[in-house]
Amino acid sequence: MSTAHYETNGNLAVIRMDNPPVNGLGLELRRGIVEGIKKAEQDSAIEAIVLTGSDRAFSGGADITEFGTPKVFQEPILTTVIHYLETAKKPVIAAISGNCMGGGLELALGCHYRIVRPDATLALPEVKLGILPGAGGTQRLPRVIGVEHALNMIVSGAVVPAKQFQGTPLLDEVVDGDLMEAAQAFARKVVADKMPLKKVRDLKAKHPNPDGFFMFARNTIGAVAKNYPAPLKCLEAVEAAVRLPFDEGMKVEKAGIQQLMQTSESAALRHAFFAERKTSKIADVPADTPTRDIKSIGMIGAGTMGTGISINFLNAGIPVTLVEMKQEGLDRGMEAVRKVFEGQVKKGRMTEDKAKARMALLTPSLSYDDLKDADLVIEAVFEEMGVKEQVFKKLDEVCKPGAILASNTSTLDLNKIASFTRRPEDVVGLHFFSPANIMKLLEVVRGDKTAKDVLATSMKLAKTIKKTAVVSGVCDGFIGNRMINQYSREALIMLEEGASVQQIDKAIEKFGFAMGPLRMADLAGGDIGWAIRKRLYAENPGMKKNLIADRLCEMGRFGQKTGSGYYRYEPGNRAALHDPEVDKVVEECRKELGITPRKISNQEIVQRCVYALVNEGARLLEEGIAQRASDIDMVYLTGYGFPIYRGGPMHYAEQVGLANVVRDMEPFADNPHSQKGFWEPAALLAKCAAEGRGFDQ
Repeated sequence: MSTAHYETNGNLAVIRMDNPPVNGLGLELRRGIVEGIKKAEQDSAIEAIVLTGSDRAFSGGADITEFGTPKVFQEPILTTVIHYLETAKKPVIAAISGNCMGGGLELALGCHYRIVRPDATLALPEVKLGILPGAGGTQRLPRVIGVEHALNMIVSGAVVPAKQFQGTPLLDEVVDGDLMEAAQAFARKVVADKMPLKKVRDLKAKHPNPDGFFMFARNTIGAVAKNYPAPLKCLEAVEAAVRLPFDEGMKVEKAGIQQLMQTSESAALRHAFFAERKTSKIADVPADTPTRDIKSIGMIGAGTMGTGISINFLNAGIPVTLVEMKQEGLDRGMEAVRKVFEGQVKKGRMTEDKAKARMALLTPSLSYDDLKDADLVIEAVFEEMGVKEQVFKKLDEVCKPGAILASNTSTLDLNKIASFTRRPEDVVGLHFFSPANIMKLLEVVRGDKTAKDVLATSMKLAKTIKKTAVVSGVCDGFIGNRMINQYSREALIMLEEGASVQQIDKAIEKFGFAMGPLRMADLAGGDIGWAIRKRLYAENPGMKKNLIADRLCEMGRFGQKTGSGYYRYEPGNRAALHDPEVDKVVEECRKELGITPRKISNQEIVQRCVYALVNEGARLLEEGIAQRASDIDMVYLTGYGFPIYRGGPMHYAEQVGLANVVRDMEPFADNPHSQKGFWEPAALLAKCAAEGRGFDQ
């Protein structure tokens, strides 16, 4: 149970918040703070109160475990707690270290004085959930750090160092030494000097040119926010702090948060927030499952993926041995890693010393024997089963007992790969996404025999290298690529039926994707998809062939890497340019297929592409490949550019209404050009639609 510990030291009371890990302001903690204030007020020996948290966090804000429960609305709610602090009959001093965010910062703003450690961090990140600070943050922060600084913090949700505001009314002292000693000394000074009970609400939020500033800010924020309503609502609330009395400004803030809570964008952002936290939970792997120590990494392959993957571990301070077959390839790989770090130094994101230290952790090698002591070995070699077989048989011979053997395969059968070893329990899939040192997503592929501690170690390691890990079962393409194949196929079928390359991409980009399916194919490289298609054609003789995609690849048009794909590209420029040659290929393929082109609406393009994801996602859930619908959403939000303000394909479908999705799919099933049987609603989708429930309910 979360508590607020109350103790006394002479004429001082100390209320210490204790709700690990970040002192979330749950109901019991809120009650404890109020009870502590009352107790201190009633004790005539107490002359001042210090409110503090832990070294790690003063308070990170709301207790997310209470979201969606009645406790959120039970008194004392946060505004009530802040009212008690502000109206306390004795001075209240906030002693702040670690994170002070969201409701935690609003809590501190309700105190009469604030003393901080220089390494404390401050933020009002509510905008990232599609809402705004709801306990006076928009009204008090402009009064203590200035309107412009406050608006920037609130609209961006950025974390900033507290010491940045030294000298403003926000901070009364910044202390390098023992925080509690300094806070108690400051409290005694407040008592001895009979300093006033300062209320932030009594200060004025001023700006020398409010009309000009807010007009400029509104135009700037409106242009950047686009599909997100929260930033402009934040601006309205901050403007109210300048133009209205405090209590009237609070009404504007309250109305703003109530309106935002009803928006689909906020629902999507809140869904994503919780979905990310659920991904680490694996039904049959307890949270206390022992993990293996990973102190050294072996990396097979010094190409684009191998070097990108290596950088993640180097950034985390974990040594990597990079293995290639030929010196030339090894040299290229080492140089590629070096260039990334040099680029970080040039941009001011890393010091030269740090870059050198990270490069020093990277050991080049031409021998598998140098992997004999590695705790984890990851292969990122050519995506062909015969090549994987050679690699894993060699690793099985060389690697020590207990070493984890991982494949970065994006589509191949992990169980078959594991069978090449005498230790399938130690084999796991770690599917990174390109560029691997930037993309957040990591698909952790669980083989039939993968040990639970290997799985737990993989999930823990993902956090170490700052990835969002999603567990997938074994199937062709796992979660992400299996679904994207259906999405891409629908785009190509519509290209055959009458849509243009540009129309398809523009429709999907207008929906909110970072890029359309055909631009994405050009970026990824057409040869990769072609190799996968040829394998699938051989394995599934009745599978509908993507004639246009295959024809372009036969012509050597593999996308950006060759200067032409669905678009053409000029040297040194990644802009996708219309290419009449592609129009000719499309026209020829339509004739070969006997298709008379028809007009296809943008709505049909979006529905067929997005609902293809939804239907295949439902099948993945049925088959147990994905644990939960929210995991699928995280794959698409972090790995495939699905618009975050729509929450992921499965969440989006639920917002549209699953019954509506099923209904809208009916004409697609009648389309003679579609893959036979694909548009039959997945059994789970049909069941959820009929019962009026969500996928994870």
